[in-house]
Amino acid sequence: MLFAAYAATLGIDAAGGSDYAGDELRHLLAAASVADGGDLDLAEEYADGTADAWAADADAGERQRPIEETSGGRPQRRPLETDGRVVAGRLVEPQGIGFPLLIAPAYALGGAKLVEVLLAAIAALAFVLAAALARRVVPDPWATWAALLVGLSPPALAHATAVTPALTAGALLAGAVLCALVVRERPLMRRAFGGAALLAVLPWLDPWLLVPSAPVAVLLARWTARRGRGLVALGTVEIELASLIFYASLNSRLYGGLTPLAVADGPVTGAASLADYAERVPRLAALWIDRDVGMLRWAPVVALAFLGAFLLWRSRRERLSRLVPERRDAEHAAFLVLAVCAGQVLVAAFASPALGGPWFPGTQLVAALPCAAALVAWGLRHAPRTAAVLAGITALASTWLLVALWTGAAGGWSPPESDAPWGPLVIAFPRVGWVVFGGVALMFVALIGVEWRAWRLRQLRH
Repeated sequence: MLFAAYAATLGIDAAGGSDYAGDELRHLLAAASVADGGDLDLAEEYADGTADAWAADADAGERQRPIEETSGGRPQRRPLETDGRVVAGRLVEPQGIGFPLLIAPAYALGGAKLVEVLLAAIAALAFVLAAALARRVVPDPWATWAALLVGLSPPALAHATAVTPALTAGALLAGAVLCALVVRERPLMRRAFGGAALLAVLPWLDPWLLVPSAPVAVLLARWTARRGRGLVALGTVEIELASLIFYASLNSRLYGGLTPLAVADGPVTGAASLADYAERVPRLAALWIDRDVGMLRWAPVVALAFLGAFLLWRSRRERLSRLVPERRDAEHAAFLVLAVCAGQVLVAAFASPALGGPWFPGTQLVAALPCAAALVAWGLRHAPRTAAVLAGITALASTWLLVALWTGAAGGWSPPESDAPWGPLVIAFPRVGWVVFGGVALMFVALIGVEWRAWRLRQLRH
């Protein structure tokens, strides 16, 4: 069902008059280079105008109006310009080699559209894994419903066929978490090595994925060792380290640095000092509630993940796993997915050069959506009425947005010109700065204080 929904978005433009926008063009150019010549020298692709058949946007950076008007009123396509540089006689770009290698066979067989179909299938698989992961926290139907609701939300629909590694990374992260949880129960070698192999692929898609994958790697090895399989635990670490060593050595030859980001202009994060990073602290709130880039503005159902995180904290605080042994397994699963999501949030807030650009809002968090579905499932079970309202708003957002995109009223995915699903009420979402962030932080502190006081009162009564 998810694949059918994603396939229905194949004809929607990424931006007005263009099937692709942003880094999609870079990934396709690299895939074309691999498929056509077997190398990563992009000079020929830029010289022969390969990208002109795909894009109206020359600058895959901050511009969001890719088509310029000529004096005669006809649209003029600007040539795409590289964001990389020449290393050892080859023109290379900071997007790296891993994702282009993944999609190159599909590109060779059926061009860019077959690549989109492949990515739609991977995205559907990601949320199937999300449902399996959610069942380790709560039973069905909550687990399956959570995966469906998150998988059919606007951010998932927007990225399912986008030529970016976001949901491919989400599938790998969800699969690795599942392997780690299975190993905790029964340390089979194939599960442990399978999880390690999935983790080993992640930096090839994006080096920043090392951050959300780190807790999975640590717990995979720890749980394997604690079940008396120390040699297998060592093997998982060796698989990951071998991949990293090969990754770094290959990048050193191809890009002149440990990662492909070595060829990027200026600081890869867009921040050059500690003060620059400190100024990004409000992004921790903007990622969720900002009117232009916030995830909850488009997918309110994801707010249930915060409830799931709160339920985990309360369960651990009250030590409910001592009373209900099954709760211990659910807590471990919820903790691991929460750690993955937290890592991705930190990367999005502090390592992303910009939150807004020629992409769908919330793109920096999409890789964590399949894991977040497990927390959403816990919130769905605990507060079904509130969840029903949030799910209804999210479904309305997806329907409204798709209709607007199909009719051309919203322009394209990157980003859409639509007030769905709020209409005029969208102004209730702020544009987050320090003042708004301070208010949100005070609300969280007050909530923690109220919970701590209630817990202390229960302790005194006992």
